[in-house]
Amino acid sequence: MAERVCRTILGIDPGLAHTGWGVVYQDGPRMSCVAYGCVTTQTDAPLEQRLLKISQQISAVIERFNPTCLGIETVWFGENITAAFATGQARGAALVPCAAAGLLVGEFTPNQIKASVVGQGHATKDQVQYMVQHLLSLPEPPKPDHAADALAAAICFITHDGQIHVQQRYEQAVSRAMGAR
Repeated sequence: MAERVCRTILGIDPGLAHTGWGVVYQDGPRMSCVAYGCVTTQTDAPLEQRLLKISQQISAVIERFNPTCLGIETVWFGENITAAFATGQARGAALVPCAAAGLLVGEFTPNQIKASVVGQGHATKDQVQYMVQHLLSLPEPPKPDHAADALAAAICFITHDGQIHVQQRYEQAVSRAMGAR
């Protein structure tokens, strides 16, 4: 019989102006929302101060809720390369405190996250908010949408967990094999 999994997962939807975060507790097949929010930075603030704020506030979330795992959205390169670079920088600022805390990290594309909560990868923001509300038994859809996306990333971590462990075992085996040469 499989061991019952109980853990706290942090989800992050990175963005320079708005970095959504959400904390989900998993108890076996049950999921519940612990907390969620959004780190907002001022567009007229220096870049390094905006990144520092993201890092510090994600660090505070980790310290308060003590997650052991992270589901984070990868950067999507669309038409706006400048926005993609800014999102990548915000993502890095959010990942640093997660790495420092030793969180097990699962990285997912926006389509993977949407598919894990809605059932198809091209869902709208409203559909994601609606399904996150129902999957986590919330009284209303989580807002802002960045926080809903972060909760969805945490849910995606739960649904893709086996794949994460397989990938990590593969990477460890490759690393050992390369070290043996």
